[in-house]
Amino acid sequence: MKDLFSPGSLLTIAGATLTVIGSVAYATDSPNLSLPTIFYGIPIFLGGLALKSSELPPAERLTKPAEFKGLREATATEGQSKLLKDVVRWRYGQKAHLESSLESLKLWDEEDPPQLESIAEYDHDGRYALRLRFAIGAVPLERWHEREERLGRFFGPGLEAALEDGGPGRLDLCLRQPCP
Repeated sequence: MKDLFSPGSLLTIAGATLTVIGSVAYATDSPNLSLPTIFYGIPIFLGGLALKSSELPPAERLTKPAEFKGLREATATEGQSKLLKDVVRWRYGQKAHLESSLESLKLWDEEDPPQLESIAEYDHDGRYALRLRFAIGAVPLERWHEREERLGRFFGPGLEAALEDGGPGRLDLCLRQPCP
């Protein structure tokens, strides 16, 4: 259902609707309506198709936005907030969420890159934390564990990363503030 409301889908539907209205108006000899709707409808339709072909849907959000709002506003770091906003929106022209970050961390495989599947917020000893579930693709688990310490620092100062088993071919990356 969320695919229907993506920007690419909405533009495609709007462009197709305008094109059909313009075509019907042209066939019924209504030049005042046919020219503008066809003139705008076809480019909008083609732009929507172009967006649709390169879109990356948002990661599944496992917790409701209001569930941890108070904790998020009180204790979330800037890095955690930016990361959450980044992965819960539509992306275009990328193979995976956090593509450039994973490339910088050398956790990228061009043929079968890791894919962020879901994100969840949780309370870690009274502090805001995020759990990101990745399908690790062709990147070996050992490489993730080698970079575990660097992962926390990469996503912002004052964060630590913990890697947990997420099932076969899956890995959970927990980003949280260290306990005092």
